[in-house]
Amino acid sequence: MERVAMPGSTLKPQVKKPPKLYSGARKTARATAAILPGAGRIRINGTPVELWEPEPARLHLLAPVHVVGELREKYDIDVSVAGGGFMGQADAAAMAIARAFVDQVRGSDIRDKLNAYNKYLLSGDPRQAEPKKFGGPGARRKRQKSYR
Repeated sequence: MERVAMPGSTLKPQVKKPPKLYSGARKTARATAAILPGAGRIRINGTPVELWEPEPARLHLLAPVHVVGELREKYDIDVSVAGGGFMGQADAAAMAIARAFVDQVRGSDIRDKLNAYNKYLLSGDPRQAEPKKFGGPGARRKRQKSYR
């Protein structure tokens, strides 16, 4: 039977602690991961990660999970990701998941493993698409010249 705090009693009400949030970004994709103690479930925008398509993006997204190994079974992770394309979203979600695991363990061994696997999992990839300029269809390509 659950005890409930009554007005004027010394029993403190149970307050559920909100989950800690971790962010990840790649190009124009942004991801936020919430980590809670659990059974190892990972959901991306409410979908189990095992059903995430396309497969190359799913494999890229699960890279930090495979690197940390058995630590996955201790936590549930919910990731919300928006913007960009499917690989940018996978990169952003992978970064958020990696940051969540590193912060939960607070040890340098997981951080070293993740950095050895891919140095951009924790720090981010600075490359961006170059903006289009005038005089052509893209960032660098210009209209072809003809002299005759």
